[in-house]
Amino acid sequence: MEVSSKKVAFLGDSITEGSGASKVENRYTDVFGRISGAKVYNYGISGTRIAPQHAKSDDRFDLDFILRADEIEKDADVIVVFGGTNDFGHGDAPFGELSDTTDETFCGSLRVLYEKLINRCPAAQIVVLTPLHRLSENVTVNERGIPCKPLKAYVDAIRTIAEYYSLPVLDLWSVSGFQPHVDVIREKYMPDGLHPSDLGHAILARKILNFIKTL
Repeated sequence: MEVSSKKVAFLGDSITEGSGASKVENRYTDVFGRISGAKVYNYGISGTRIAPQHAKSDDRFDLDFILRADEIEKDADVIVVFGGTNDFGHGDAPFGELSDTTDETFCGSLRVLYEKLINRCPAAQIVVLTPLHRLSENVTVNERGIPCKPLKAYVDAIRTIAEYYSLPVLDLWSVSGFQPHVDVIREKYMPDGLHPSDLGHAILARKILNFIKTL
């Protein structure tokens, strides 16, 4: 796919909003726009999760991906979905089963989200990104004291359910080169163990662009 002049919408969380970058111009979506020539729409909100939360609040964290899918430009050529790390990190929706079809669980919410985006923008190429590695990736109780599966389970669910809908997956878990448990990698690419540095954001932008070009 030739990306220049295309409308590319990024639906994500804090990494998409720009956390870790020293300024807005250095976040991966802005870098992507500069190096691709695409018109970029950034729908990133820090802390947000794919699945709706069972305990509702007015916190921006609860503006889940399914809810915000209604904001995506209907004439978008490409929609990039980059989430899941916060469902693991501090979500209260159960993980569920891969066969779930409602937004009561994380797995079911993936299906609801993908179908909503497909129906809203049937001509768009939807691209799914897996979460990056993070320092806390192996915990089984999240930041809110709620039992959870290790992050790898969320990654696998994203891969599997995207495959069902025949949506291409850029598996950043496997190919980003970012593993914060390696000191030199953490210092250079994700100093807080989760959010990419300016260099990390630039690498993400190039990987995403190169992947989309293959579609």
